Amino acid sequence: MDEAAPIRDFEKLLRETIGLSMETVGASVIRHALKRRMTACAISDLHAYWAFVTGSPAERQELVDAVIVPETWFFRDREAFGAMVRHLRENRTSERPLKLLSLPCSTGEEPYSIAMALLDAGFPDGSFQIDAIDISTRNLVHAERAIYGKNSFRGADIAFRDRYFAACEGGFRPHDIVRRSVRFRLGNALSAATQPGQETYDVAFCRNLLIYFDRETQGAALTRLRQMLADDGLLLVGPAESGLPPLLGFTSVRFPRAFAFLKAQAARLKPLEPPAARKPRPAPAKAAPSLPALKPAPRPFAQKAAPAPSPAPSPDREAASLAAIERAADAGRLAEVPAAAERHIAEFGPSPDAFYWLGLAHDAADAIEDAIRNYRKALYLAPEHQRALAQLRLLQQRQGDHSGAKALAERLDRLTKRSGT
Repeated sequence: MDEAAPIRDFEKLLRETIGLSMETVGASVIRHALKRRMTACAISDLHAYWAFVTGSPAERQELVDAVIVPETWFFRDREAFGAMVRHLRENRTSERPLKLLSLPCSTGEEPYSIAMALLDAGFPDGSFQIDAIDISTRNLVHAERAIYGKNSFRGADIAFRDRYFAACEGGFRPHDIVRRSVRFRLGNALSAATQPGQETYDVAFCRNLLIYFDRETQGAALTRLRQMLADDGLLLVGPAESGLPPLLGFTSVRFPRAFAFLKAQAARLKPLEPPAARKPRPAPAKAAPSLPALKPAPRPFAQKAAPAPSPAPSPDREAASLAAIERAADAGRLAEVPAAAERHIAEFGPSPDAFYWLGLAHDAADAIEDAIRNYRKALYLAPEHQRALAQLRLLQQRQGDHSGAKALAERLDRLTKRSGT
């Protein structure tokens, strides 16, 4: 699994298929997916698996499914849904049915949440249609089956489950009034587009996808989304992606913690530039001391975001692996951290803490671009990861990105206030 040339071939295949960038997600994520699929296919040789996957569209789709991380739950980041409702209430000018997009829709929690939020806000059944698109056939099968266990219901406020779900074997299923407003289909942000004469979308959710792409592909995806939005359309992205839409002509609407942007009709589009070359620092940074984990307080739907999920109990080996990485970092042995973190991700899969320690090690070695990528990967998996937020803020401040550093400082301040620390 450590042969560089074959790994590059797989990375190129995934880039061409779904726009995935190994530089962004890390080779370890791709290696982990390859390990899973080779085991499932009973193939031990990387070259043999390459021959198999390039000759089998079905296996190529299985590899895509193995790479995708379907980490989602109902009403994840509730402010985004509040921003959607507010925007539609204030800007709707006709009685035509509203059109909304969820891309990627993962296992269905986001588009069904959109439907429930609109119904709760008084938009009647039949007044809106949600197109839910994902690159993973496995995700779409789960979404259309629409049976959800406790992991999809997180946070203190799950009263919506009583209103919109029925208990069934295996969990809970949304009522027909929720399901019939959502249409699922296979696709991705690079190929999905409206056709001439087809109505455009009033709202597009594209959250925690752009982080997987390099800058060129991010620009291409945002250009497609811009084409798919109505002139007064609203785009919602993930917290780690909020600096990208303004570079493609979008204007922030400044709804707190919603990461929402309007399509700016008259804005002149600019290509996304690659990150600036790193600047030398006078001395290597020292490892930051470990901070206590924050425990988010319960928050009602209409006002604040859903609390971050409590991490599931980890198997002893996984917890011990992370603890060993943390001990090495705290002792100042940062040179040991990258290899240990990569081994952890290869064995146990993507982990916000592992990406955080990787970012910290790269930061100390003055590998600024690598540090930024890993901090953002940690925040993709755990948007309220305090240590990743704090380190990314400091890094951006050192790089002269004062507006980005200020935005992260405000997020940290809100986290601290909510936790009462």
